[in-house]
Amino acid sequence: MRLDRFAATLAAAACTVLAVPADAHAAAIACGGSVSTQGITANGCISAERWKDGHVFMRNITAHTIVTNTRPHAAYVEYEAFFRVVSGGHWVKIGNGRTLVQRRSTVGPIEIGNTDRVCGPVNVKVEIRVHVRPAGGAWSNWTGAATSQCQT
Repeated sequence: MRLDRFAATLAAAACTVLAVPADAHAAAIACGGSVSTQGITANGCISAERWKDGHVFMRNITAHTIVTNTRPHAAYVEYEAFFRVVSGGHWVKIGNGRTLVQRRSTVGPIEIGNTDRVCGPVNVKVEIRVHVRPAGGAWSNWTGAATSQCQT
């Protein structure tokens, strides 16, 4: 129990210290809450980068995850990410993958997938959701993160 609490605190701290990347055009990563299953903890994270295609402003939304393994042995972890526009959108899968997480360690942020969207006339809120599972195990609940699609 104490180790699980420590791992959750460590994951939250890792999300907190994620700063804006050195590339001036790269977007900052914002993480949501954490979920866990069978000794594997994950945070869903989102980044959004605004760019222009001719006269049209676009937004590249990327889903990430940070995965912590509290088990006494390494584990392969599978993950999936889905995306939607909050106001009436439906969930669309944007990526999945698998990674090896060493015992009692954290990896990430791992980019899962991304999608480009046209910026609308208003600052539309978008969200991602991520879930994980250790190889051969059960899927966790969903963890998510949200951002405004076309903020400056």
